[in-house]
Amino acid sequence: MDIDMLLYRGALLAYLLSTLTYIFSLLIRRVSPARAATWILTVAFGLHTLFFLGQWLSKGYNPFLRVHDMLSFFAWVMAGVYLAFQLRTKTRVLGAFVSPVVFVLMIISSVGIGGPMTVPEVLKGGLVTIHAMLSVVGEALFAVASVAGLVYLIQDGLIKRKKSNKFMKLFPSLQDLDRINHFCLLWGVPLLTLGVLAGSIWARTVWGSHWQWDPKQIWTLAVWLIYAVLLHQRLAIGWKGHKMALLSVAAFVLLLATLLVEKSFFTTIHRFY
Repeated sequence: MDIDMLLYRGALLAYLLSTLTYIFSLLIRRVSPARAATWILTVAFGLHTLFFLGQWLSKGYNPFLRVHDMLSFFAWVMAGVYLAFQLRTKTRVLGAFVSPVVFVLMIISSVGIGGPMTVPEVLKGGLVTIHAMLSVVGEALFAVASVAGLVYLIQDGLIKRKKSNKFMKLFPSLQDLDRINHFCLLWGVPLLTLGVLAGSIWARTVWGSHWQWDPKQIWTLAVWLIYAVLLHQRLAIGWKGHKMALLSVAAFVLLLATLLVEKSFFTTIHRFY
């Protein structure tokens, strides 16, 4: 087993330990285990980062092209974004909702991660890397926004039912959760926009046209439109709080369902491997 796979398995183990520690924090209704879980998650993120660097340097290709690699990168971005919020907000217990998602994505990606592959010449350009990375980062930010939205709805429901108990006090404040939603939309939409533009330029070079009416392109455009509307409504109309939390969750659930349908019933020119 090479060093890259050791790093990957180490990250996977650390993500598991982080998830279990976060869940333990909820079960005993204390925040101290969540603090420890955050440090474990930081270790997992560091090992995961070293894995990606090793893949890029040792194999000399964009490690974000296959589905399994994409899922791993998606998990890495979610973990990194959540850890970044620790510097600005008191959101430790939010990790109990982020870490399990990251761990599940890592489990799924582990099925085919690190295997050999031959990269076609058309996928070796810099635009492919930019397109893949920016698009995944934007979509991962939307995933974090939906997790924050879900926790907002739970916390808001407890407050409205006047269930002010120890469990509720573990959760981040509604203000912090709304700030996370705002940040994720504010950065997610522009990053996805840049990713789509890079992909469009690359498509023109490879297929002779910016638009192919490909199911993946249609799905990505739908993602962009929905979240661009949400961002517009937030900035221009002032939507926030419960409404934005609910719409963020609904939008991401809808997009996941659309992605599953696209993957299951349609063929796409984006399936290279």
